[in-house]
Order: sequence, then structure tokens, then C-alpha cells
Amino acid sequence: MIQDLAGKVMRFRWLIFIVLALAYFFVYFHRLSLSVVANDLITDFQTTASVMGFLGSIYFYCYAVMQFPAGLLSDSLGPRKSVTFFLIIASAGSIIFGFAPTIKVAFIGRVMVGLGVSMVFIPTMKIFSQWFRPHEFAFMTGILNAVGGIGVLAATWLLAVMTLVFGWRICFEFIGCCTFVIVALVWFVVRDRPEDKGWPSLAEIDNQKGEASRPFKQIPLLEGARRVVSEKYFWPVAIWFFFDCGIFFGFGALWSGPYLMHVYKMTRAQAGTVLSMIAWGMIIGSPPLGFFSDKIMKSRKKPFILCNLVLVIELIILSIYPAGLSRIALCILFFVFSICSSSVVILGFTIIKELFPTEIAGTSTGFVNLFPFLGGAVFMPLLGRVLDSYPKSHAGGYSLEAYSTLILILLGASVLSLICTFLTKETFQN
Repeated sequence: MIQDLAGKVMRFRWLIFIVLALAYFFVYFHRLSLSVVANDLITDFQTTASVMGFLGSIYFYCYAVMQFPAGLLSDSLGPRKSVTFFLIIASAGSIIFGFAPTIKVAFIGRVMVGLGVSMVFIPTMKIFSQWFRPHEFAFMTGILNAVGGIGVLAATWLLAVMTLVFGWRICFEFIGCCTFVIVALVWFVVRDRPEDKGWPSLAEIDNQKGEASRPFKQIPLLEGARRVVSEKYFWPVAIWFFFDCGIFFGFGALWSGPYLMHVYKMTRAQAGTVLSMIAWGMIIGSPPLGFFSDKIMKSRKKPFILCNLVLVIELIILSIYPAGLSRIALCILFFVFSICSSSVVILGFTIIKELFPTEIAGTSTGFVNLFPFLGGAVFMPLLGRVLDSYPKSHAGGYSLEAYSTLILILLGASVLSLICTFLTKETFQN
């Protein structure tokens, strides 16, 4: 009987994955969407780069603040209900953002979006823990990150084209409506665990096959938190997340679009094409990076250091030639930038996972997941202030000198992140 139902569990879990992956797609879409429309927002709301930087960063503040409640709500309210309720908030926020008559209303919409999508990743991981085995997690994370890359592609190239045709307001209103569809799918399709459909759990299925794993030993929440923050090798990875994701979100998610349009005089569509390389880097680079770590180098630390070293070299090149690169060179640069600043987070999360016992994997992931979004929250407005400190050009854009200073700050942050990689612990075990 169990074996008959096991087939249903194995098939239905992929349907759950597809629905939650669609939700995660919109998480990444909202995360990077302002990069393409930043100039339009500055013009329409008659605001400054500093304010625009804060508008972009407010998403990350909300996301960071919600990482602790996300785990608690997933355990108490349940992950399916948590995702459903908060995606409704994100949907409404996107629509409000599209209709916003003033920058204040836009901030309200952006806060709602940040709060709403912040409750997707951790509940999704909790649901996956019930529907997928531990040794399947690396594969699932790679696919999910690739879906995030597709969301980046939509937030850059596709949004640039849609904005050109329909305007940025209609685009965000449309995205809000699409998110309501995802809400319905989550509610009617997703279940927290197989038992909710009257099916056996994975543990029961594996016991039937004689593949039972070691008993799960519950670790109290406070004890798990204490063990995480007292682990000295946790902090280099956490600080690395802050600087690395600050670079990725601050530049790739917001100011790279204006940079290409102001310095290289690209149209929005042309800039969107170059920025789409960020998405392709995530889609194409994430799975091979995990394979490279597992099978080729048989190490977490070595590829971790290598990716960050390449990122430093890239930013050195960009600081030397801030305006002299060809279109092809820019595409290659943004593609590699994506792998070395975004896809590489797979290694960061893997190191954290392997530093601690599986019983506190959720606690350790929740703690470290705070730092990427703090990085984005700090770097976005910081870089905006740097741009505002220089006079604008006659056309209303920011000068090459302003962007050169911005790139130097990114280079300094990349050097600090590289130092952190040398301080991490090798966690790979044969």
C-alpha cells in the first residue's frame, strides 16, 4: 500500500515545486526590477538618486527584518498559509506601486512588496524538507536559483521591452495581478507535507525500503541560535554575504542600468540586453558551479575563493576602463559578474549548511540569510548618495566621474569579501 502511494508522493512533489518556483520567480523579479525603470521613476516623481536608492533598499530592509519571523510563522501558522497570506500583500503592493501618484505612495507599495515576498524562501525550504530528501537539496537549490535567474531575466530584458511598450506603471500593475494567480495556485495545490493529503511521509517510504536515516534529535530554538552565533566560522561567511550581495544588489539590481544608459549612452532596451547577462549567469552558472565544487575541485573553499578573486579582477578592469568597453565585452563582464557575485551564494549556503547539524539547518540558514539583504539595504542608498555628491550632466544623467567613484567603492567591498573567503572553513567531506 505504501509503495503504491509513494509514486503519488514522488510525482506530486514536482507540482508543488513548480508552483513555489513560480512564486520565487516573482521574488527575484521584484528584487531587480528597479534597475531598468530607475530613470523613469526619478523623472516621474521628480526625485533624486539618494531617494531612489532608498526606494530600492526598502525592499531589502523589509526582507531582512522578516527573516526571523519567517521561520516562526512557518512553524506556527504553517508554510503554505504563510506564503499565501504574504503573497496577497505583495500582489496588492505591486498594484499600489503601479498606481502611485507620489513617491510616498510608491514607498508604501514597495514596503508591501518587500514584506510579501520575504515570506517565500524560508517557507519553501520548509516545504521542500517534507517533500524531498536531504541528499536532494543541493539539486533543488540549484534549480530554484536558476528559476531566480529567469526572474532576473524578466526584471531586466523583458521588463525593459514591456516598459517601452506599455510604460512602467502598467507593467507593475500586471505583475501584481499575475501574483494573485500564484496565490490561488499555492492555496489550492501546495500542501505542507505528504500527510496532509493522506499519503505516507518520506520517512515511512524510506523505512519501507530499508533506507531509514538516523533519528532526528530536536534542538531547542534558543540553543540552536546560541550554537550558530558562537561558531567562529559562521561570521566570515555572514560578513562575506553582506559585502558580496551588497555589490550584487547595489550595482546589478539598481545602478547598473543607469550606468549603462548614462556612461555608454544606451537606450533602455540596449541596457536591458546587457543586463540580461546577469540572469543568464545565474541560469547557466549555478548548476555547474555546484558540480565543480562536488566533483572537480572536491572543495567548498577553493571555488569560493576563486569566484571572489575573479570578481575583484573584474572590478579592477571596470575601474580602469569605466567607459571604454565594447558591447560584447560588457556582456561578458556582466555574465561573469553574475556567476561570481550571485551564483556563488550556492557555495555560501552550502558551507553554512555543512557547518552545523541538520537539526539546526533552518536556524543557521535564517540567521545567515539576514546578511545578504542588509548588504543590499546599505549599498543601494550609499551608492545613490555617492552619485548625488557629483553634479549631473547637461542631459540630466550622472557623470562618468560619479560612476568611477561608485566602482571604486564596489572594488573595495570585493576585496573585503575576498578576505572573508580565506577565513572560511573547508566543509567538504568525501
